[in-house]
Amino acid sequence: MGGFTSNIKTIYWPETRTLMALALPICGAQLAQAGMSVVDVIMTGRHNATDLAAVSVGSSLWMPLMLFMTGTLMGLTPIVAHLLGGKRNTDIRPAVHQALWVALVLGCIAAALLWTVVTPIFELMKVPPAVARESAAYLSAVAFGMPGIALFQALRAFSDGMNHTRPALWISLVGLAVNIPSNYLLIYGGDGLVNLFGAAIVPSGLQQLPALGAFGCGIATALSMWTMAVAMALYTRKGRTYRSVSLWQKLTPPKLSGIRELVVVGVPIGVAIFVEVTLFTLIALFIASFGEVTVGAHQIALSFTTILFMLPMSLSMALTVRVGNTLGQQRFAMARTVAWNGIVISVIVAVFNSTLLWFTAVPVISLYTSNADIQALALTIISLAVLFQLSDSLQVNLAGALRGYKDTRIVMVITVLSYWIVGLGGGHWLGTHGIGNLSQPMGVHGYWIGLIAGLSTAALLLAWRLTRISQQE
Repeated sequence: MGGFTSNIKTIYWPETRTLMALALPICGAQLAQAGMSVVDVIMTGRHNATDLAAVSVGSSLWMPLMLFMTGTLMGLTPIVAHLLGGKRNTDIRPAVHQALWVALVLGCIAAALLWTVVTPIFELMKVPPAVARESAAYLSAVAFGMPGIALFQALRAFSDGMNHTRPALWISLVGLAVNIPSNYLLIYGGDGLVNLFGAAIVPSGLQQLPALGAFGCGIATALSMWTMAVAMALYTRKGRTYRSVSLWQKLTPPKLSGIRELVVVGVPIGVAIFVEVTLFTLIALFIASFGEVTVGAHQIALSFTTILFMLPMSLSMALTVRVGNTLGQQRFAMARTVAWNGIVISVIVAVFNSTLLWFTAVPVISLYTSNADIQALALTIISLAVLFQLSDSLQVNLAGALRGYKDTRIVMVITVLSYWIVGLGGGHWLGTHGIGNLSQPMGVHGYWIGLIAGLSTAALLLAWRLTRISQQE
């Protein structure tokens, strides 16, 4: 007992404090970025149901693309963490520059996809024409911001790998501060300003601004994305923490070796995150034919649970940095301790999230919409979401620890099997067919039960993988 108590004081508690010091600013940044989506949903939801559905369906298309880019560029974090832990600071700058080249290419590809393929997807999924039209306009505006958000994510991954996670928080708050007034102005137009401030205060020129609805929401999102990219570039140029790297002293041209390292580590992360998010994307598209009430309720439940997911996700990103730093120092036994200590913390976080979700569901849902039918359906969905907080927190943090080991390919395989086969396949069957003679088709609830099964499967398989790889070092 004495030895265990001593370990808590000398190892586990200091490591937990270090981990949380990294994770909390990341969580703040994640919440600020998620807050943009929440603002989009709330403002368009109060404009009309069609715009709410349009932004909900549109977000289910551009968010996976952005998160694939983010995941791929997250490969830079363990690379920088290993180099920093091994005191190889001169190798960090060229590694970051390769990530910036990759980010620029990925951002342009994402923009092109949003301009060209969304209408056929809407037709294939039988999205109602009015919703499809507004959603396509929304996505055409968001597309302009994709290169910007990719560059921001590359610089953020670099900063996180340097154990400097606070800049992403402050800059994300700047992006949110730009997003809120831009959203209001562009969604509601001049009439919205008059309703807010009164005709006597609003200049006549602004009163004539058209209400752009979902399209205006897309413009505001793109503006916020580029604001964050520019702000992060300026900060990494001026910040003292980055002086040893001299990031902007000389731009390194594209090099195959550097790009290959990032791709090998990062693309499996991007694919894993893409697969996870695509699970939600396809569910959103499948249920689009169920009507606007179901789509709105699903989006509200997803938006709320996504906010709570920011804390375990942030813990996962911090865990990648801590494991990577420790491995860079060639302290393999300590890296194993760091990893499993983080997993224990993730369980505590899951219990906290489940409790918070249960007791705040009703008042939070009322903030999103005043429609009683949407509120009632969203509450039943959130009741299911309470059940998977443990498996969700575990799977993301197990994956974060494995990324610290640069073990990303197996994570990708596990994610594909768990989410697309168990989660999506099982959820779609339950939603459209039910369980034989035992139940009728469960609709949207069947899809959420599939989520529970997929996340639980992923958690079990990732725990097996971390146990194996941490013992090999």
